[in-house]
Amino acid sequence: MTFGALVALVRIAFTYNSVMEACGLTVPPSRLRLVLARMARREVPPDRPPRLLRTRVTRTGLVLRLGLRPGQDAFDVAASTDRLRHSFRAYGVTSRELRAGVVELRMTGYDVLKRVQMPAKTDRGTMRVPVALRDDGSVQYRDYRQIPHALNLGATQSGKSVYQRNLVKELAAQRVALVGIDCKQAVELAPLARRFSALADNPDSAVLLLEALVDRMAGTYRIIRREQRISADIPDAEITADIWGLPEKMRPVPVVVVIDEVAELALWANTAEKKRRDRIITALVRLAQLGRAAGIYLEVCGQRFGSELGDGITMLRAQLTGRTSHRVNDEASAKMAFGDISPDAVLSVQAISAERPGTAIVGDYSGGWYRTRTPHTTLRQAVTACNETAHLTPDLPELAAFRPVLPPLVTAGPPSLIKLRPRPVTE
Repeated sequence: MTFGALVALVRIAFTYNSVMEACGLTVPPSRLRLVLARMARREVPPDRPPRLLRTRVTRTGLVLRLGLRPGQDAFDVAASTDRLRHSFRAYGVTSRELRAGVVELRMTGYDVLKRVQMPAKTDRGTMRVPVALRDDGSVQYRDYRQIPHALNLGATQSGKSVYQRNLVKELAAQRVALVGIDCKQAVELAPLARRFSALADNPDSAVLLLEALVDRMAGTYRIIRREQRISADIPDAEITADIWGLPEKMRPVPVVVVIDEVAELALWANTAEKKRRDRIITALVRLAQLGRAAGIYLEVCGQRFGSELGDGITMLRAQLTGRTSHRVNDEASAKMAFGDISPDAVLSVQAISAERPGTAIVGDYSGGWYRTRTPHTTLRQAVTACNETAHLTPDLPELAAFRPVLPPLVTAGPPSLIKLRPRPVTE
């Protein structure tokens, strides 16, 4: 930041006009300027580049804010990012439209995803936690109030479990109830069980847990309906249709349901398992459709997520607004994640290298997508964070039967600096 940022600022200051003209991001002078130049018998004014409104130095590069001239479009800047990268000698350039007529260019000086270093200060909030770092140097957040439900795909050794582990570690410090469903005998979530209000380790207990969540959702809606009390003397600001508009004292605790290997919940081999599977999918679809207002959010993870898992899977996918896909083994999984969002994201998922685990493509409802990488979080770090915040685990009466039973946590105190001498034996 001391030397490289200064060089980059000087290079942009001296080459900005010429680079914009070479990249085709200039517009001819207005008629008024041409008339004034003709009246003053001066030279014809040159073409005008976008106005450079602000330049900001970041830990990973520079951020330029451009004001577009009349006739210019944000798509023109986005189409020229590769040429701007070579002209300004940056590692990467991405553009984003902030508002009408204003575009932000983020330039990175090195590969920020090679060794992920999260910023010391992040914009955390209620149900908003940082989960990864984008390729433009910004932080990727998981905001449950904006995107309530999400799908996380990834093959073996792709970094999906690390992403899930980092998400639980960040959520552990919030006022939230964590519910886990891990049909691999809970080998992924059992070490973090001290922070979980409920945990299911097989499909039989998973169906009962999901149906208990549906009952909790119905009870929460009854609380919201009782507290609305809509009348002529109630201000509009005090009328709510979800838990976030309720007073804090009577607001139910939000619940985040983490489902590991969702395919295990949808597979069946006999008639009894098929009936169980239908109950599970029905409960999941109900939670995905109705759970947001009741403060119940789904985080569905799996290696494979396709229509061959049976009826209701595509209906469930339609409710999972957030999409995160690590490296997958087949094109169908990539299309299942991003086929309805962006075809370019499907190609980017297939281009993820196996030598860089944790790299993922993140898409949202707006059709945009980003390349991110999760910081490496060891299981020991996640377990320590869950143990330190175990006192924040809420006790939900509806899920009391599924609360993990664990021995009390014994913390070893610091070693004593005083050594007792043995007493002499007296006869």
